[in-house]
Amino acid sequence: MFDLILDPDPRPLTSADQLEDRLRQIGATRYHNLHPFHRLLHDGQLNRGQVAAWALNRYYYQSSIPLKDGIVLSRFRDHDLRLAWRQRIEDHDGDTLGEEGGIERWLLLTDALGLGRDYVTSTRGILPGTRFAVDAYLNFVRERSPLEAVASALTELFAPGIHKERIAGMLEHYDFVNPKVMSYFTRRVSQATNDADYVLDFVRKNATTPQDRQKVVEALIFKCNCLWAQLDALHHAYVTGLIPPGCFDPKELPDV
Repeated sequence: MFDLILDPDPRPLTSADQLEDRLRQIGATRYHNLHPFHRLLHDGQLNRGQVAAWALNRYYYQSSIPLKDGIVLSRFRDHDLRLAWRQRIEDHDGDTLGEEGGIERWLLLTDALGLGRDYVTSTRGILPGTRFAVDAYLNFVRERSPLEAVASALTELFAPGIHKERIAGMLEHYDFVNPKVMSYFTRRVSQATNDADYVLDFVRKNATTPQDRQKVVEALIFKCNCLWAQLDALHHAYVTGLIPPGCFDPKELPDV
């Protein structure tokens, strides 16, 4: 597969500290908290139908995360890494003891927005851009090197901040959400912090050459692009108003 060339900074990364500095700079300039759609969402500028469209499309990403993590697991023979990584699947899927996972908590949000669970889980109403971006991410972790597959999760470095912003903004501005409905994000603040610490430590230790460090950087940029593309599709369809044929129409919700 051809090499990614996404990073405009040509300077070689000669240490783990330089790598971490570059990763944090990427998050500060490319993470999807900066997207105009998120600004509208967090500032209370969307109606219930538009928020429902976001939650519906984001479900496809959330429900694909355990698939992604299963692929990452399959890339490693290292026993300790597999033990650590499989917790991520339980965090999203729940466990056999009855502990609910993030997918179930996401469905509490779509329930509150008036979307039927069968419709949400079928994913038949999602945008083409959503499906293409998420499927591209799954293909990335399947086809790129194991180091790059792990590195693509480095967006977790920046996730706690967006979750806190989202909790505060949505609870303040929308009367159709409450703390229980927002429980996915509340739980992910601590989970994402732990996950990010693990991934950052992994890439610092295992990306030992400038070439490997550059692959880590490209993996993070690619993942940021996948997240950004999903919001581009949402903005085009539900803010600009150009909804593709066959996709969810907010007019289908009662009282919208």
